[in-house]
Amino acid sequence: MVTQLTEIISRSVWYGWGDPARARPLDARTLRHLRRMLQLESVDASHPPVNLADVRVGPVRLDQSVLSELRAIVGPGHVSTDAAERILHAGGKSTPDLLRRRSGDALGAPDAVVFPGSSDEVGALLALCARRHLAVVAFGGGTSVVGGVEPLRGGLAGAVTLDLRRMDRLLDVDPLARTATFEAGIRGPAIEAALAPHGFTLGHFPQSHQEATLGGYVATRSAGQASTGYGRSDQLVKAVHLETPAGPFDAGSLAPGSAAGPRLLDVVVGSEGTLGVITRATVKVSPAPESKVHGAWSFPSFGAGAEALRLLRHHGVRGDMPHVCRLSDTGETASTFRLGGWKAGALSRYLALRGQQAPALALFVWEGDVREVRTRLRRSARILRRAGGIPLGPVPGKSWEHARFAGPYLRDGLLTRGVFVETLETAATWGRLADTYGSVRRAIQEALEARGAAAHVQTHISHVYPDGASLYFTFLAGLEEDGLAQNARVKAAALHAILAAGATITHHHAVGLDHAPYLAAEIGGLGVRVLRSIKDTLDPSGIMNPGKLIPALPGETATNTEETP
Repeated sequence: MVTQLTEIISRSVWYGWGDPARARPLDARTLRHLRRMLQLESVDASHPPVNLADVRVGPVRLDQSVLSELRAIVGPGHVSTDAAERILHAGGKSTPDLLRRRSGDALGAPDAVVFPGSSDEVGALLALCARRHLAVVAFGGGTSVVGGVEPLRGGLAGAVTLDLRRMDRLLDVDPLARTATFEAGIRGPAIEAALAPHGFTLGHFPQSHQEATLGGYVATRSAGQASTGYGRSDQLVKAVHLETPAGPFDAGSLAPGSAAGPRLLDVVVGSEGTLGVITRATVKVSPAPESKVHGAWSFPSFGAGAEALRLLRHHGVRGDMPHVCRLSDTGETASTFRLGGWKAGALSRYLALRGQQAPALALFVWEGDVREVRTRLRRSARILRRAGGIPLGPVPGKSWEHARFAGPYLRDGLLTRGVFVETLETAATWGRLADTYGSVRRAIQEALEARGAAAHVQTHISHVYPDGASLYFTFLAGLEEDGLAQNARVKAAALHAILAAGATITHHHAVGLDHAPYLAAEIGGLGVRVLRSIKDTLDPSGIMNPGKLIPALPGETATNTEETP
């Protein structure tokens, strides 16, 4: 099974995102827009990835006795040291990950990829790896964009990646409590397909929905595009089973309320594989909606749109909030209109006649039963109109929803044409939102243009809370000769600006390898030591996902980087 699947995948998407059948080539309008916006001489396909056969992979550093022990636990067909399988598990899907794979660098690939089929097998594998001093990386959909699944050794004898794709079952549904229990390796579409016959939905739709797994959602505290309505993953999870080097650990409670001490569930949620391997989780589910209504509104500026969202959150009835609540800044809106064909062009001209020369476009989706949705829509519309919004009907929202999982595929085409593209996100309180937006955007722009190149930065709000909102930045420039250095320069500038603004270093992409050096600035040195004490209890040998989440403190040697094997 493993070898067959590897052959299918490796022929197509070893260096990129998702299912190649879903990818679409960049059209002529997009290419013209890129050339003009980024002042590029050409955007031809001058940066193709190397062939899979030319990718450099380090030697397997596990002897036959270790491999035999691994196979004895999961079966001989579920342990792979094939180069293709190791390449597929050499990292996640950040732009640096893709740049390394495309250039032929997979020297940091794990020594073996193991496919456990049960919690008991995972527990036995961790005991073996602790005894043999092997680093362990839990791998779900492999969609991390912060270095979260990079197989670092951390000074250990080797690295083993545990791919949980075999653990993908729905275990239980409680229709009265509205909860469901799944194995952690189940992917987003399979979650919805399993719940549909029971009349429920999880309602968790991150952009990585088609590839990411439930275990990944929980381990990274992910937020989906409909989280304003359904809740983030950390709000949805009720209980988790974690296999750790110290033994099995059950966190959380199915009871509707508990005052039995601190919530140990919060130790596991967001732990990013550094404490153990999440093998199953019980989550809250919601009745599948009878009706879905899309809406779009335009505002005279990004600030005006953000204020409208704040008013909607504060002054509307709590249940009136749209499930999807997305506001683009003027740069993102302009790109949407320029690339949207004649209908988008007509819409832009209409807004200009209404006095919105540089509009900010907001998209909404309300879900629920038919009567309830109509009532919520009317009440929301009154607030949005008073805030200066112009209604644009359902079409822009439907168009966005139709293409909402396509964004990551575009990056592969852009990189092939020599365009650097990356994203990062944060969240800030309403009072700090405008300053955070301005300072982070400026830091990204200046870092991208430090070598004299043109750049484009666009932003949107995608999650709204009572006390603030998220900011999601997308930025593009010509790809420099050293794209990894280019990315590091921009990310450092942005994260320093985020910390200076009093915002969070991550809203839903997690900490991983990239953000770990900045975590102490957010949670303090004592907070880091608390995390370490928990890790020392559950992972006394330090084998779980070395270098991620928990940073080195001043005076210590960082473990976030290591020499290529």
